[in-house]
Amino acid sequence: MRDKQLIRLDIISDIACPWCYVGKAYLDRALEAHPEHPFEIEWHPFQLNPEMPISGMDRAEYMEKKFGGRENAVRAYAPLVEHAQKAGLVLNLGDVKRTPNTLNAHRLIHWAGLEGRQTPVVSALFRALWQEGRDIGDLQVLADVAEHSGLDRAMMLRLLEGDADREDISARDAHARERGVTGVPTFILANQHVLQGAQPSEVWGRIIEELTEQLNNPAKNSAV
Repeated sequence: MRDKQLIRLDIISDIACPWCYVGKAYLDRALEAHPEHPFEIEWHPFQLNPEMPISGMDRAEYMEKKFGGRENAVRAYAPLVEHAQKAGLVLNLGDVKRTPNTLNAHRLIHWAGLEGRQTPVVSALFRALWQEGRDIGDLQVLADVAEHSGLDRAMMLRLLEGDADREDISARDAHARERGVTGVPTFILANQHVLQGAQPSEVWGRIIEELTEQLNNPAKNSAV
C-alpha cells in the first residue's frame, strides 16, 4: 500500500487574535468533514502586540486605546461575533479581563510541537483566553494548559520561568514579517500558496477536495 501523501499547512497566528480562533474553528469543521484530508499542520508565532508589557494590559484600557471606547469596540467586533457563530464557536469576550503578552504562549506552543501536541495546546490556549477568560500571560495558567494537554507541567513551568527559546520565537516572528505577513491568521499551503484571514469551512472543503483529487490522480492532473 502506498504511503499517504501529506501536504504541509503552516499556520501563522497569535492566541491574542480572536479572528485566529475563528479561522481555526472554520478549518476544524472542514477537517472533521474530511477526515482523510492531506494536511500536516504546523503552527508558527506572530505577536499582534509585540510591545505589550510582559504582564499584559487591562482589557478595558487596551480597548479604549485601540478603538476609542467600548461602543466602537462593540461595532468593530460585530463581524467577528457573526463569523464565530457561523463557525460554531462561542466567544465570551466580556470575560476577558486582560490582553496578554503572548511570547510565553508561543514558547509553549513550540515545545508542544516537539512532543507532537501542538494543535491540542493551541486549542486549549484559545479556549482558555476567549471562552474561559483566563490570563494566558500568567505562567501558572500556561502550565495548567500544558498539563491538561498531556505535557509535563513541572517541566513546562521550569522552562517558562527561564529564557529558553525566547530569541528563537522572536526571530521566527520577525521572519514572518520579512516574508510579508502583516496580519493573522495566515495560512501557507505547501510553502507556495497563501491564504489570509479566517476562511469559511466551505472554502477549506473545496481546497481539501481539490488537493485530494490531485494526489489521487497525479497523472491526470499533470497532463497537458
